[in-house]
Amino acid sequence: MKFRSALISFLPLAFSLSATAQAATLCTAIADAASGTVVMQEGNCIDRVTPASTFKIALSLMGYDAGFLKDQHAPRLPYKQTYVDRGGDAWRQDTDPARWMQYSVVWYSQQITQALGAARFQKYTRSLGYGNADVSGDPGKDNGLERSWISSSLKISPLEQLGFLRKLVNHQLPVSREAMDQTASLTRLADLPGGWQLHGKTGAAFPRKADGTADEAHGYGWFVGWVSKGERTFVFARLVQDEQAGQQSAGLRTREAMIRELPAMLARLP
Repeated sequence: MKFRSALISFLPLAFSLSATAQAATLCTAIADAASGTVVMQEGNCIDRVTPASTFKIALSLMGYDAGFLKDQHAPRLPYKQTYVDRGGDAWRQDTDPARWMQYSVVWYSQQITQALGAARFQKYTRSLGYGNADVSGDPGKDNGLERSWISSSLKISPLEQLGFLRKLVNHQLPVSREAMDQTASLTRLADLPGGWQLHGKTGAAFPRKADGTADEAHGYGWFVGWVSKGERTFVFARLVQDEQAGQQSAGLRTREAMIRELPAMLARLP
């Protein structure tokens, strides 16, 4: 938790301003977890895009429910040179569930999906009601277990993210209670001012051009999760899209901006 607190601790103002200028916020939405009432909705919150690493919340539920994931630190899987490692040194290390969620380690996600197998993976995604629930992957490439959630077939809207998260915090998803509790623990971040407990997950990916290549000038950035204080819980989703290439991860920038803004947003709610 100390590392996460430091990670979330406040970045220089110059970074904040540049992050705002470099990306357009497509949607910010907040809903009351108890009633489902959307208490804030700004922008286009109905169009579906790739969930990118926000899908790790769903993968965590699947992994714990299926018994592949055991607790916060098991299984600890060894890194292999054949694994995707575009995350740099953070990905080139043995990884457990806590580290997987913290550093968004794609190859660990792929070990979960491989263990589930295509049929069970598809069944879980449908039963969770996750977006369009299409985990087939790229047409004709049979890569659904590898990347269906990364700029591929699986898509979800910000409002659908809220619906999924609301069911998670209310323990209404068709997985074990332990799977939901363990996932909540994995997504726990530092507390916000005002006594709000924060859970969340970033996501970042590039849309595809007509020729199938990545559009690196217009990357998506997600930050989704929930905040709780006493008996009140709100679920939230923010989606941005970059307007130029060569920036820090859109997901990280989206998280930092949302964390700065959330206390004021929550203070305005009835």
